Amino acid sequence: MGRVTDQQVRKLNEEISRHGQVGKASMKAGMDRTTGRKYLRAKQFPSEMRKERTWRTRPDPFAADWPDIAARLTDASDLEPTCLFEELMRTRPGVYKEGQIRTFHRRVKTWQAQHGPDKEVFFPQDHVPGEAIQTDFTWATELEVTIQGVAFPHMLCHVVLPYSNWTWATVCQSESMLALRRGIPAALAQLGRTPDYSQTDNSTAATHRIVAGSQENPDPVGDDGVPTNGRERREFNDEYVDLVRHYDMKPRTIGVGKSEQNGDVESANGVLKRRLHQYLLLRGSNDFPSVEAWESWLQEVCRRGNAKRKRVDEELAAMRPLRVEAFAEYDEWRIKVIDESTLVVKRNTYSVLPKLIGEYVRVRLYEMRLEVWFAGMCMMIIPRLLGEGRSHVDYHHVARPMLRKPNAFARYRFKADLFPSPVWYQALDALQGALGERKGEVAYLRNLVLAAEEMECDVEAALVLLMEAGTVPEPDQVKNLLGLVQPKEAADLAPLVPDLTAFDELCAGMAVAG
Repeated sequence: MGRVTDQQVRKLNEEISRHGQVGKASMKAGMDRTTGRKYLRAKQFPSEMRKERTWRTRPDPFAADWPDIAARLTDASDLEPTCLFEELMRTRPGVYKEGQIRTFHRRVKTWQAQHGPDKEVFFPQDHVPGEAIQTDFTWATELEVTIQGVAFPHMLCHVVLPYSNWTWATVCQSESMLALRRGIPAALAQLGRTPDYSQTDNSTAATHRIVAGSQENPDPVGDDGVPTNGRERREFNDEYVDLVRHYDMKPRTIGVGKSEQNGDVESANGVLKRRLHQYLLLRGSNDFPSVEAWESWLQEVCRRGNAKRKRVDEELAAMRPLRVEAFAEYDEWRIKVIDESTLVVKRNTYSVLPKLIGEYVRVRLYEMRLEVWFAGMCMMIIPRLLGEGRSHVDYHHVARPMLRKPNAFARYRFKADLFPSPVWYQALDALQGALGERKGEVAYLRNLVLAAEEMECDVEAALVLLMEAGTVPEPDQVKNLLGLVQPKEAADLAPLVPDLTAFDELCAGMAVAG
């Protein structure tokens, strides 16, 4: 028989109270007569009579090495049991087996509970309706979104009201101030209201590092009144402060390394992406015709989720109406286009239309794009480059001018930008192999001009077909394949009408002479 339970003893007592027969009551309770009599005399339940075991049922397999293990844990309390066990097996070969790792884990946890350092205590927060918005960036790569079949790695600038979990998101490509200048105003425009605080983590978009003892922070005491002892602090960037104050909010951040203080939006990141994943499954496709279409779709998902938030009305009632114009979401510069038909923005090079050489243009830099304005008109929209030292030279701008100076092609600084796809590298190799280096480059540039004037995809397809057929992809061959060369037609000739007057006169003259 197994161990007697409290329920069995209750049944035993119930039967005894009915008829007073120990044997019958014990049988009804599913126990032996002797066992029943024991519990009747004790007048206690098994759980009350059971004593905690204070002795080991088997020897401690780690007893010999435990003093050294305990010393290591004391010196480095964050050592993980798995790593420590692997080191133990390496240094003591043949003494321990893989199957003992769970026993070792329990042994380490017991030691940590008795002798380890105190763990960090988290204090749940009560959120006040309409007090603050929380903003965070999260990667959306796992959603596997594509734009016209091309993978689109990107991030979301995610804004949340922590009291009601109202949420809004905009597409961005980096944790930048430009992304905040777009994401926060977009969320406030949807709400039509403004909270008291705008809270972010310590990303470089909103804050910058200040080390104690520096010119910015000569006082070694932090804002919390605790000596910094050389540890860093984070202060808000001027641009971020201007943005927040424009909407009559106050900036607020979390402690350095304390991401849990931004926990509501951190948690909402996962909720939003799981929701988007589910709706993408229902949609049946992760592909979108444009970035704008993808953003519009995900914001519709946000609207559906927000409609179910029961406490949004409390948030809105507690906030102030939004009464200001939208904050400019771009940076603007006045830049002169140099004779290379390029301009440099934040140490990245962009090509522009050759007709703008020597002119001063206004450049507006957004999170996802760069606009070139001249004489009050937007002349060009170019994808924005991240980082520094990169280039975006469009062959549409330089191919024809370079065809007039083909010797510049070989050592052109941005030559790599003049190959729309790997097929074009193969085409250049084929042309240079058949025509020689210089003539091959001229032929390549003529094909590039043809792609700029016609459809790039058509020219590229013609290059592939010609090379697969073993034909050198010369420009005339490409034009023939595309049907751009019209066959010469025979000239229309008027019917020949002979004039016999001169013949008649000749005959008459011969007759007179004869």
